[in-house]
Amino acid sequence: MSSSEEPSLYAAREPVFPRRVSGKFRNLKWWIMAITLGIYYLTPWIRWDRGPELPDQAVLVDMAGRRFFFFWIEIWPHEFYFVAGLLIMAGLGLFLFTSALGRVWCGYTCPQTVWTDLFVLVERWLEGDRNARVRLWNAKWDARKVRLRITKWTIWLLISIATGGAWVFYFTDAPTLLVDLLTFSAHPIAYTTIAVLTATTFVFGGFAREQICIYACPWPRIQAAMMDEDTITVAYREWRGEPRGKHRKTEGAEALGDCIDCNACVNVCPMGIDIRDGQQLACITCALCIDACDDVMAKIGKPRGLVDYIALTDELAEREGKKPRQIWKHILRPRTILYTALWSLVGIGLVIALFVRHEIDVTVAPIRNPTYVTLSDGSIRNSYDVRLLNKHGETRTFRVSLTGDPSLRIQLEGTPYETVDVPANEQKLQRVYVVAPRGSDPALSERSEFRFWVEDLSNGERVHKDTVFNGVAQ
Repeated sequence: MSSSEEPSLYAAREPVFPRRVSGKFRNLKWWIMAITLGIYYLTPWIRWDRGPELPDQAVLVDMAGRRFFFFWIEIWPHEFYFVAGLLIMAGLGLFLFTSALGRVWCGYTCPQTVWTDLFVLVERWLEGDRNARVRLWNAKWDARKVRLRITKWTIWLLISIATGGAWVFYFTDAPTLLVDLLTFSAHPIAYTTIAVLTATTFVFGGFAREQICIYACPWPRIQAAMMDEDTITVAYREWRGEPRGKHRKTEGAEALGDCIDCNACVNVCPMGIDIRDGQQLACITCALCIDACDDVMAKIGKPRGLVDYIALTDELAEREGKKPRQIWKHILRPRTILYTALWSLVGIGLVIALFVRHEIDVTVAPIRNPTYVTLSDGSIRNSYDVRLLNKHGETRTFRVSLTGDPSLRIQLEGTPYETVDVPANEQKLQRVYVVAPRGSDPALSERSEFRFWVEDLSNGERVHKDTVFNGVAQ
């Protein structure tokens, strides 16, 4: 490179071909992948009977009806605090698990990890294990390579389409939408959403892979604040493994450590790193290197655990010949206890709020233009828009009344009665007039507080909302 050329700040991606490995952590990842993908793909097809006037999809984000259904739970727009609470719990849970066990989210349950594992599984099934895939990558393009590539990309594309399609099924009735999609009568937004999610899944899981974790995801840069010397994470016992050496029967072999420099831990890593170089931003703690190293240690007759889940404090103790602390002592420490307490408080609060909420609700909006009207008989009238919400599965009759100054009278627009029918699982906007007759109690001031009451005549449940009456009759 000549002195006039500027150095490149971008390094071209080196493809990673992880070798197949077996062991307890690999099996755990298989189970997690199967369960999480099963939940994602199958949940929209689960039915839940809510009555004839409600959707029977167990999990549904009903944008048209502005509601969220989760089995027997129904969340309305004004109850968005439930969603906010769940997001807070998710964040606290992520902090808790990271401070206790490192990046277990990244290594086991992150969608990028799960779908990449699935794509690698397809790749290995078609092209073979690591060595075969490396040879195919370096080989010239011929009929076999073209056939394998097209077959692999086709399967990846089908998985990606299923992924994008499953997402839109959460937002409308899944069987109906499937028919509309297949007959090309669905809304363009559905096709657009599926196309975008298909493209991102195909590119992220098939080609970008570890690049997403290293460059696109912010979590590797945040995790350092969540971890400390007591966090249990995947690490290499350098004091036991060094110096490395392959030849065990040569002179001076007794001075070598347990690591035979076989690179098994490197070859199975989906990120393409060497765990023996210490903690790295790219490490997602998937623990596959532990399975690979344990397998090698068993073959050469050495103790397992050269690469293992370990805390920094334990490593220092082991170097001095001391026993490591018990795992529960690493997990139960002030930071994790604080996260657990906060997580539990939010969860308990949401559960209490869920069970004490009313099945009816009311909001009151005073009409400000004009603030009040003087009628021909000298009485003062205020107008209010009262929004009544019926969360039951059948039509209910609500009585609207008020308490406050005894001279105030209530009148519902469009009916001579104080009752109104609200259809099942709907809101009804009712105009309500409150009148202060001429010669009312002098105690009635320019702004008098009073309370609207709404009673469900079917079961006697009552809710209220405070507001004010403006003006005073002379």
